[in-house]
Amino acid sequence: MKLWKSTIAAAALAAGLGIASAPGDAADPLKMAWVYVGPPGDGGWTYAHDQGRKAVEQKLGGKVQTSFVENVPEGADAERVIRDLAAKGNRAIFTTSFGYMEQTLKVAKTFPKVEFYHATGFKSAPNVTIYNSRMYEPAYLAGIIAGHVSKKGVLGFVASFPIPEVVRNIDAFTMGARSVNPKITTKVVWVSTWFDPSKERQAAETLIGQGADVLLQNTDSSAVLQTAQDKGVMAFGWDSDMTAYAPKAHLASCIEIWGGYYTKVAEAMLAGKPLKSTVWGGIKDGMNDLVSVNASVPDAAKKMVAAKKADIVAGKWAVFQGPIVGQDGKVIVPEGKSLSDQEIDSIKWYVEGVEGQLPK
Repeated sequence: MKLWKSTIAAAALAAGLGIASAPGDAADPLKMAWVYVGPPGDGGWTYAHDQGRKAVEQKLGGKVQTSFVENVPEGADAERVIRDLAAKGNRAIFTTSFGYMEQTLKVAKTFPKVEFYHATGFKSAPNVTIYNSRMYEPAYLAGIIAGHVSKKGVLGFVASFPIPEVVRNIDAFTMGARSVNPKITTKVVWVSTWFDPSKERQAAETLIGQGADVLLQNTDSSAVLQTAQDKGVMAFGWDSDMTAYAPKAHLASCIEIWGGYYTKVAEAMLAGKPLKSTVWGGIKDGMNDLVSVNASVPDAAKKMVAAKKADIVAGKWAVFQGPIVGQDGKVIVPEGKSLSDQEIDSIKWYVEGVEGQLPK
């Protein structure tokens, strides 16, 4: 585990001149820290968050000083790391994995003057704010492409943990594909980890062995995409643009964009007005997208994706609006109804077309 710090130019200049700023001095940079579940080099989830951190530095320069700790397990180690970052004077701390929720809340009670921002959780506190990305939107769009290109009518999904944020992405991907081919099915392999390239590769190989010819994942490395290329099937990038990892297999990438949000948080804190409202941004908010669509994707798929994306941005259509049929063939969401954010954040069911049982 390593702590990396980006030292801003103003601090370096002050140190070189032998100038020391007193705590709370107006010239002091805003200290911000990130806690990462994987390495920034994962090419996916952590990479996307680290790009967001770098965007803050690029926009605000000497006004901020950022640091991060990588490869922090979701458990006791997380509490220790978060507590240490708070004790070191960081005024804003971003805990970027679902499994950091309880640890973030616990440390926040001890440091009431520090603002904590937790990604993808569902519990908040006076100084704990939740932020998330509606990745089910680009997952649905990826499903549209999968529905057009799959020759076997079998999709594969490498899943991390059976929590709502993962289950809804499986559902959205499947619904997108079935909007093109109502008979298409999705097989799922659970790996019980966010980042383990070896397990991700094994899961992808299992799905391909079961007949899947288009893969998507809710894990953090490029292993699924690379395995797809090795085995001669197609797949998508997840969290960041993964084109370069396997250009022959890459259909498109579902990406997250954190720089805008992180910069807003920093600017608000510099203004003395910390952001406190829960943020769950989507394509229309510039917090995610489907990018780098392969030239080989049929024009009909591209047009359908573009039209659906336009409807999402305009607020004319939502992924989880009825009619939605469950795995058992019964209507879960009736026509004319859309799930609320709370309901979307509580999804624990498979839609029609997803095979297998959802783990308890």
